[in-house]
Amino acid sequence: MKNAYKEINDDELIARLRAGDEDVVDHLLDKYRSVVRRKSNAMFLIGGDTDDLNQEGMIGLYKAIRDYDPQKEASFSTFANMCIQRQMYTAVEASQRKKHSPLNSYVSIDEREELENIIALHENSENSNPETMYIDQENAGNIRRKIDELLSVYEKKVLNLYLSGLKADEIASVLEKKQKSVENAIGRIRSKIHEAI
Repeated sequence: MKNAYKEINDDELIARLRAGDEDVVDHLLDKYRSVVRRKSNAMFLIGGDTDDLNQEGMIGLYKAIRDYDPQKEASFSTFANMCIQRQMYTAVEASQRKKHSPLNSYVSIDEREELENIIALHENSENSNPETMYIDQENAGNIRRKIDELLSVYEKKVLNLYLSGLKADEIASVLEKKQKSVENAIGRIRSKIHEAI
């Protein structure tokens, strides 16, 4: 089916996507994957690697596909390049701010805060004295470390994308995996987080 899109320009592809043709997403992700790779090879992510930047670039590309408005002046190609680059620069800047703590967990500060909110549901929020609050924070830190230890590199990448709002099929496209593999990973992640808390 994707080969049927080869002769169609990007604006028409976006129009088809907006009309409900979901296969367009996979075609555009494949079409612009080489752009993402070229850009990731030209950047450096402290504590990360080219795969991390590729993933960030694919997230930027997905956002471009989702948000592109043909009524604006820029072409889809220009808009996609801008979104890819912005996503990568944000990752590089974040890694430079955290250069004294490597990004080997591949869960960003924002996602960690969301994960903390999940963990916070299991803490006793009624205790407001400083000693109890300190102990609760220490326990939450221990839980986060345990989750980091329990998850594989692949599961951390899936979690990162899942917490950024992508669905299983979208994560599968970004990571070039089968949807079933992503769904299984999400199931394992939930079990491991439950085990950690």
